[in-house]
Amino acid sequence: MANVKALAISMVVLRVICIFASAATIAVLVTDQFTDSDGLQTTFKDVAVYRFVLATAVVGAAYALIQMPLAVYFSCTEKRIIRHSFFQEFDFYGDKIISFLLASGVGAGFAYSFEQKRNVNQLVNDLFQGGVFIRNEDLDKLKKFFDIAMVASGLLALAFLCMAIVSICSSIVRSSSRGLWK
Repeated sequence: MANVKALAISMVVLRVICIFASAATIAVLVTDQFTDSDGLQTTFKDVAVYRFVLATAVVGAAYALIQMPLAVYFSCTEKRIIRHSFFQEFDFYGDKIISFLLASGVGAGFAYSFEQKRNVNQLVNDLFQGGVFIRNEDLDKLKKFFDIAMVASGLLALAFLCMAIVSICSSIVRSSSRGLWK
């Protein structure tokens, strides 16, 4: 059945993109830091939400890497390496769980970054009224910190999109009339 073969190849390509997007998310987030004029350094580790985004990217990449040999074998032979029902259900539900996990990381990363970036200007105004001055260069660094975190969240969104499409494809393959899951 040519459609199953095409779906299987598409799933492999989407998993590869998911791995690269997750790895890029990790790289961008780990390098996201700034040092203000007083020497205080802030990194992604200082923000719990960004640690969660990093964790979801690591789990998504690890899952896609684990599934890669199985997906490549299936795309070449249209047969499962392991035909036990537990592993078939693991593939089916694992794709869905990981896509939801990635979606939660994307939502958390974007929501926190947008909210904090919006609140930076209000914070500066409040501090100014209280007699505390923040240098423009520190303000720019802080905004850039949130911008880089939003880029990382955008890359994770790409990984989520790929995994969501893989989840849909695995549903189609699972319900195929040839019973390839048996």
